[in-house]
Amino acid sequence: MMPCNPSWTRKCAGFTLLFLGLLGTVLPVLQGVLFLALGLFVLRDQYSWARRGMDRLRGRWPRQVEGVEALEARMVLWGQRQSERLRRRLPRR
Repeated sequence: MMPCNPSWTRKCAGFTLLFLGLLGTVLPVLQGVLFLALGLFVLRDQYSWARRGMDRLRGRWPRQVEGVEALEARMVLWGQRQSERLRRRLPRR
């Protein structure tokens, strides 16, 4: 799990996903449950209510939540590798 750092970017993304999830429960073209779950996933390190929601999702769909967390870890490592690669290629002044 990521450390609990207040991040406006994560909060904006998470609340946007939650809003889309609420719209998706009414509109037939959006997958409401999917957006709600992703919103909780993004906000789980920012708010305790989102962490509790993720715990409920983990109890219901443990393999899927583990898969998404593993994907997040792989993406973080990939981003770090790409950052290091870019630093090596760019000249320092």
